[in-house]
Parts: sequence; C-alpha cells; structure tokens
Amino acid sequence: MSGPLTPSQTVGPFFGVGLPFEKSEQIVPAGSVGAIRIEGQVLDGNGAPVPDALLEIWQPGTGFGRARTDSEGAFSFTTVKPGPMRAPDGRTQAPHLNVTVFARGLLRQLVTRIYFPDEAEANAADPVLDLVEPARRETLMAKPCGGLLHFDVRLQGERETTFFAI
Repeated sequence: MSGPLTPSQTVGPFFGVGLPFEKSEQIVPAGSVGAIRIEGQVLDGNGAPVPDALLEIWQPGTGFGRARTDSEGAFSFTTVKPGPMRAPDGRTQAPHLNVTVFARGLLRQLVTRIYFPDEAEANAADPVLDLVEPARRETLMAKPCGGLLHFDVRLQGERETTFFAI
C-alpha cells in the first residue's frame, strides 16, 4: 500500500531551553589576551534579517560556541583566532572558524567557514579555499570593522555565503 509523500522536516524553530546556554557566545571572556569579537547578521534571500537562527562555531584548541540571532538577525561571538591546522592530506589550512547555521525553513543545517583578513598568505595556500571559485571566496572572509570583525551569513541571493556539503 502506498500513500502520499509527507514533507521533510525543517531544522527549526527551536525549543529554546538550554539552546543556547549561558554565555555560550563567549568562547573566551571579553578582555582576555587575544580575544576578538565577531559580529554579523543572518540574512535571507531578500536581504531581510532572520530573527530565529542559531549559529555554532567550532575551532581547534579553544572549542565551541553557540549564539542565536536577535530580532535584527544579529549574532556575536567572542573568541581567539585559532592557529593553522593540518588537513588530512598533510597540507596546512589557514586559521578559520567552522560555522554551522540552523534556521527555520532549512531542511538541514548549513556549514561554512570564517577566514581571517590578516592571513592573506595562509588563505592563499588553504586547500579548502582553493576549492572555492575565486569570486566567491570573499563570502568566507571576515572584514575588519572598528576593532572587531564583521561576518554576515547570506542564505541565498546576491553574495550568498559559500556553504559546504559535508
């Protein structure tokens, strides 16, 4: 017996208890030696803020952070820049943060990276960035902005963030 197909589940909205946990956006306390603040927005295909997304960042050494977006789609993290790391093939990857994005309407989470603007030589040699079309690499670069770094996640449309299939 066959029946009608049922729609796929999306990854949100979220039950908010424990997600995120207290100070989950602070991988290191503000004011720590080497602390950097990364701020940005999650924007939909029309450039409108996504007010109920959840972002996670992962980095070697200093760990994991989680932040949800506010009514303007804004998020922030306080962390330290990780060092370079070895890829499975032995090449060196530039310092970066792994980012996972969960949001209403997505059938699965999205995965991207944040690279640092002051690592031009390392970025040029990064094996993952090398897989991305040169014109799209800028969607993975944080931008300096008044003492912090700015990184927007654009889910679709013009300047869509590069996402990776993993």
